[in-house]
Amino acid sequence: MTAEASQTGPRPEPAADGSPPLRIALLTYKGNPFCGGQGVYVRHLSRELARLGHRVEVIGAQPYPVLDVLDGREDRLSLTELPSLDLYRQPDPFRTPKRGEYRDWVDALEVGTMWTGGFPEPLTFSLRARRHLRARRGDFDVVHDNQTLGYGLLGDVGAPLVTTIHHPITVDRQLELDAADSRGRRYSVRRWYAFTRMQKRVARRLPSVLTVSGTSRQEIVDHLGVRDDRIHVVHIGADTDLFSPDPSVPRVPGRIVTTSSADVPLKGLVFLVEALAKARTEHPGAHLVVVGKRPAEGPVAQAIERYGLEGAVEFVKGISDAELVDLVRSAEVACVPSLYEGFSLPAAEAMAAGTALLATTGGAVPEVAGPDGETCLAVPPGDADALAAGLNRLLGDRELRARLGAAGRERVLRHFTWARAAEGTVARYREAIGDRPRAATASAAVTAPAAASAAVIAPAAAATQRTAPATQGPAPTPTPTSPPTTGDPGVYPESRATC
Repeated sequence: MTAEASQTGPRPEPAADGSPPLRIALLTYKGNPFCGGQGVYVRHLSRELARLGHRVEVIGAQPYPVLDVLDGREDRLSLTELPSLDLYRQPDPFRTPKRGEYRDWVDALEVGTMWTGGFPEPLTFSLRARRHLRARRGDFDVVHDNQTLGYGLLGDVGAPLVTTIHHPITVDRQLELDAADSRGRRYSVRRWYAFTRMQKRVARRLPSVLTVSGTSRQEIVDHLGVRDDRIHVVHIGADTDLFSPDPSVPRVPGRIVTTSSADVPLKGLVFLVEALAKARTEHPGAHLVVVGKRPAEGPVAQAIERYGLEGAVEFVKGISDAELVDLVRSAEVACVPSLYEGFSLPAAEAMAAGTALLATTGGAVPEVAGPDGETCLAVPPGDADALAAGLNRLLGDRELRARLGAAGRERVLRHFTWARAAEGTVARYREAIGDRPRAATASAAVTAPAAASAAVIAPAAAATQRTAPATQGPAPTPTPTSPPTTGDPGVYPESRATC
């Protein structure tokens, strides 16, 4: 419905908070809900916002978000595809597009950045999103960016802007630099994460930032330099209807389950593999199921081979929600071995399912998992001996597992549900809309920096166009579609590039 039609047509029913419903543009440059937390966030938040009575249009690039179907409320939730060149897709990641695929200078910039070892998508998606939003001025009451943090979102995007930063990607960058074992590898990491400089500049100019934990809030202040009074914590959570205990699903003796969306040091999987080897001396039946792609090489693959665990570590991917829930229910222990997390959806989901949790104290994990010995067992990050001790304790004590599982679910029900997350997010939307004159002033204040950024971008684009094929005119205008309810989660590589 256009803004004009909404003004002349019947007054819409109020939203759940009694105020007029909002028209929300929810932006996500990567939306795969089977790989990484950002896609999960978009899927569940958009559903709950629609349930509250708001109209949500998710605007995303490949891999496209998978949205839930709301019976009788299909008009409240839609997907608009804003396609990139999808340079990291399988089976040909880091591909060179054919001449006819180029539409404009943004496409050329995207390819040129990839060719030189960088990750272009936060910048190029933001430029496409700005063009799209300005062409649809008046269609939305608020624009919500899911951690794109690109130059294109500075200035006027047609409505007040609210931005979610799950955690600063500079944390990932530093952990990967610390793990790099050669000068060449360190150079590659720095080049790949060059976009974090842009994200830092953009974040400092944003009028309203949401984040998912108190730990992330402090990291955003420390790493990105965002003013503390602009950052608001809105906890996310688990789908507690889906992730729930089911006594009919038997526990598999010795089963440990973990989620690792990417083979990166931040996830701490290599320490859990080592811990499993140690725990099997006391519990020979202990085995690990990893929700994620099996790495063909690297520290995790080497550790599995070194400890002779080929038959004790299984990787699964592309499973349905129901299969994932039953897998978690069937485990005696769920483990989050991360060195750092901005929140930890796997921890909340395991707790909601009533499975005993062993978790590190990395980042915001303790905010989710709760006190050691009450709702989980907590160990220091990066400590395989401590993880092994925790595994042995839980695998050997059924009563402890039952007590922690029950207490964990109760904690999630009290604090971490998507319905609560949506309500808190709407409150921040209304605050941003109410502060629009101040936000507009802030946007005007960044026009000069944004123009300077564009001046930096333009030469790069020109250089790219000198080596890339000529453009083929403007990109077609994306149109809303009904939300896809199925997809092939195995189409995209499990990496930071595609999550």
